Amino acid sequence: MSWFDAQKYIYPSRRNVVFGRQAMACTSIPQGAQIGLEVMRKGGNAVDAAVAMAAAMPLLEPTSNGLGSDCFALVWMEQEKRLYGLNASGTAPEALNARIVKEKGFSEMPREGWIPTMVPGAPAGWAELIRRFGTKPLDELFAPAVSFAREGCPVGVNVEPQWAQDAPRILSAMERDPAPHAYWRKVFLKEDASPYRAGELFRWEEYAKTLEELAATNCASYYSGALMEEIVSFSRRTGGYFCKEDFRNYRPEWVEPITADYKGYTVCEIPPNGHGIAVLMALNILKGLPLPGERECADTYHKILECIKLAFADTKTYVADPRYMRTQVKDLLSEEYAARRRALIGQRALLPEAGDPSCGGTIYLCTADPFGNMVSFIQSNYTTFGAGVAIPGTGISLQNRGANFSLDPDSDNCLAGGKRSYHTIIPGFLMKNGAAVGPFGVMGAFMQPQGHVQVVVNTVDYHMNPQQALDALRMQWIGGRHIQLEREVPAHIGRELSEMGHEVEILNTNLSMGRGQIIWRMENGLLVGGTEPRCDGTVAAW
Repeated sequence: MSWFDAQKYIYPSRRNVVFGRQAMACTSIPQGAQIGLEVMRKGGNAVDAAVAMAAAMPLLEPTSNGLGSDCFALVWMEQEKRLYGLNASGTAPEALNARIVKEKGFSEMPREGWIPTMVPGAPAGWAELIRRFGTKPLDELFAPAVSFAREGCPVGVNVEPQWAQDAPRILSAMERDPAPHAYWRKVFLKEDASPYRAGELFRWEEYAKTLEELAATNCASYYSGALMEEIVSFSRRTGGYFCKEDFRNYRPEWVEPITADYKGYTVCEIPPNGHGIAVLMALNILKGLPLPGERECADTYHKILECIKLAFADTKTYVADPRYMRTQVKDLLSEEYAARRRALIGQRALLPEAGDPSCGGTIYLCTADPFGNMVSFIQSNYTTFGAGVAIPGTGISLQNRGANFSLDPDSDNCLAGGKRSYHTIIPGFLMKNGAAVGPFGVMGAFMQPQGHVQVVVNTVDYHMNPQQALDALRMQWIGGRHIQLEREVPAHIGRELSEMGHEVEILNTNLSMGRGQIIWRMENGLLVGGTEPRCDGTVAAW
């Protein structure tokens, strides 16, 4: 045991922005950022770097993502002066629907076991990104992750508490139904069933072998080959719903990013089924409200929170797989609709109709290369370790994204076979006058759009540098009039918000307040990056 406590920090510290001339990579784990930068130093582009990082992050941060995750990406290609969007979110098994789940005694979607698992989109997303924009082969890009899997990677400081907090959830599910969860326990817990701690090495030989299989088949094995056979076979043996056609029919989808103007900047998000539209709706409402000159005051907090509430009330009602949405995106983003919603905001806390947001397990990364290309990329299990289902003999652990489905037959987001669920992971991108400013993101389930709004406001309204924009104290709407404030928020702000009708909770930990990364390109061509102080984030610059 070490002679120090890796979780104890009694002195305040400060991070500075990081500048780079050629390239930059940011993510929540230092080794992940280093992998991306090394790819670009060897001639790869921003897309190559993002995929290499994405392949390693399930080892570096298994509490947030895996080979059974989904992913989304926004890709800026400088030569074309164009932003591309990729939706690599998965689909529900064709054999599963809301009626079946209700007949099993559930009144809402569970978070463990086979029911919330969906066909994972991440491996297909990686292959598609490289097919269209990459310059390096997958075996080269996966090599750092393969090495980490075999030689071991140290568990990060902020990964430890997430591991410890979520392991009991999966162990409890294992007591109810051992078969789907037994291999998860073998991989992610030590022999005495205790979770891994900061500074301990996590190894996973099967992960290395699975990556080698993916590289050799351009990820096709996952959807039509040996890996698919393993997933479907294990599903059939242990009560799952997958069939071979679920995987054979899966394709990631290139989508047109959706945008909103915010005071001269263009904020870009992935369209539904993701809830990036909540960011744009909130900003559309907020831009018509006068913000105080001081960021740290109750009026600023109140107006941001009220706009977020109203946006969430709509997205939780209307956002779903776009093939099933009866409400059009253009109507939700119209200036007329924003004005009607803005008129509802006064000096008292609103009580809108919406769900009960909670934090989850997601990684975010961004890259910028010497050629001017940039990537905003996000990958997620949904709730920390996801469904707690891992496929024996492989490096695949499955997300539980299906937990976001509704069981209400009148909902656009009602569970049905082959359908994508409402999705919380959202990469962001900022532009001005048709040119790239850069990628940004704040991971953390329903905190993500709230974090995006706060980063944009910090940047545009309060002229903060990327690091300060991430350092700034955060707020989160939880549901009803319930809000959370970080413990560092001045006490008078919490008191004034309470007097305005908000039900204020002060958090003793800031892990649930999101974890973000930013890369901006400055007018002189230099790159400047900021990274999340609430996790082990790193900016790697060249």
